[in-house]
Amino acid sequence: MKKLLALLMACLMLVSFAACGGNTEEETTAAPEVTTEAPVAGDDVTEEDATEAEEVTEEDVTEAEEETEAEEATEEDETVAEEKTEKPTSGKTEKPTQAASKKPSTTAEVVEYFNTAVNGVKTGAKSVKQQSVVNYLAGKTVIPGGIQGIYKMLGGDDWLDGMLQKNSQGAATYSGADIKAKFPVENESWASKLTASDVKSATCTEANGVYTIKIVTKDDAKTTNVKHGQGYNPKVFSIVLPGVINENIPGPAVSLVGNASMNYPSGTATITVDAATGKVKTAEYDAHWTINFDKMGIVLPFATKSVYTINW
Repeated sequence: MKKLLALLMACLMLVSFAACGGNTEEETTAAPEVTTEAPVAGDDVTEEDATEAEEVTEEDVTEAEEETEAEEATEEDETVAEEKTEKPTSGKTEKPTQAASKKPSTTAEVVEYFNTAVNGVKTGAKSVKQQSVVNYLAGKTVIPGGIQGIYKMLGGDDWLDGMLQKNSQGAATYSGADIKAKFPVENESWASKLTASDVKSATCTEANGVYTIKIVTKDDAKTTNVKHGQGYNPKVFSIVLPGVINENIPGPAVSLVGNASMNYPSGTATITVDAATGKVKTAEYDAHWTINFDKMGIVLPFATKSVYTINW
């Protein structure tokens, strides 16, 4: 998530610089630190200017990635130390997370079963293997005319989608406290607080002793203050919250783009569960989150697809 935020903030700086470049000459003089770092938006923008702006963006992202990798290395060292101090297991068979004597059928039953199963991952799984976490552009962006020139010169939506996917994550294995920190919902002791009224649909199918449960959430309206456990999608997905975005907006950009609001289009969570034990085998999340900078009329529709396998 830190890498993704670094990318978003770098893009925002680029947008704000371009917007500032479109102001009057007096305004440019009042803020030289902005106008000297990025090209002016409009017809006079050259390909060389756009290239320099992109290089600045990528340098910001690279620096953030190097800081994140150092933090992750430290976390891995701490995890190894924790594992060395753990007591050996007693060899007893763990109790199932949920008795599966009856297949859930109604929406309420499926949602309740889903909650119990994924919440059990947080408390009982030996490890969680992250197969991938892929960020991507989930629709067409809305970019105002004043900065469209620099955005298109960089490559437009194709460029932004490429940058998002470049800052995705590959395989990683989490155990202990890292499961709480990394497995949806991030940094929470629970993985789902959904109710039947939060979903568009909830289905459960069975094949070869395995349940496949698919949850489709309702759309969340635009908001500036939602937190995990509220609304619809923040009850089950590790999505970027508006408070996190606003806390990380670079100072020079705040007066130009204003604060961000977020809306969360319908997302999908799919898990497979051992019908005999109620333990989750795999989990796949496709979460959608849209950043809105209403002051400038910017709309950025993003999504993140995460795939996990669970080891008990």
